[in-house]
Amino acid sequence: MTQGKNEMTQKRNKNQTSQHKTRILIVDDHPIVREGLAKLINQEIDMTVCGQAEDAHQAVKAMKELNPDLVIVDISLKETSGMDLIKDIKAKHPRLPVLTLSMHDESLYAERALRAGAQGYIMKQEAPEMIVAAIRAVLAGTVYISDKVTSRMVHKLVGSKGELSATGVDTLSDRELEVFLLIGRGYGTRQIAEKLFLSAKTIETYRAHIKDKLGLADATELLQYAIQWVSGQENK
Repeated sequence: MTQGKNEMTQKRNKNQTSQHKTRILIVDDHPIVREGLAKLINQEIDMTVCGQAEDAHQAVKAMKELNPDLVIVDISLKETSGMDLIKDIKAKHPRLPVLTLSMHDESLYAERALRAGAQGYIMKQEAPEMIVAAIRAVLAGTVYISDKVTSRMVHKLVGSKGELSATGVDTLSDRELEVFLLIGRGYGTRQIAEKLFLSAKTIETYRAHIKDKLGLADATELLQYAIQWVSGQENK
């Protein structure tokens, strides 16, 4: 009788501990990344991964069913970009913190992620302890970005006398920037369409918008400019 009572007490304590853990939802289209991140988070005594999603549709459904305390979102998702998902999350759940975890260079995307509504941005290449630190910072209500990005944003703010001006590539929308980067990495229209799960016609429309915004005359100028720009960013 005493043994049974002790087992019930241990089970109840275990359930109570689980209930007090911070619940985190992971949104990433790579299963290996999701599993690795879940393993990292579940090692923390006060955190647990309550669910995983590979695209925006699954993420929206999971948020409704699981009620997470934090959502970790990758920028590159199937069909819908992570930026669009962040905006959707903030529209529907304004108090739900979002941390962006991405393979993309923070100098290109961190500022955009913050404007979309994320509370932090960290690259997948960072050490595990840094990723955990970023999660804790965002949960504590702090904006998490690297010192490099902070300095860049301050310099941009001071240089524009209090207004963050948009010039050149900064004028591109989030999806246009995705297309522009892929053009600069040598992808053709059909390859970009397949990679972003869009039609070739839609990609051509994005290409036209990019040319107009950047003041480029034709596809050749666009390709040359994109290659030079991407090469310059990657060599920083």
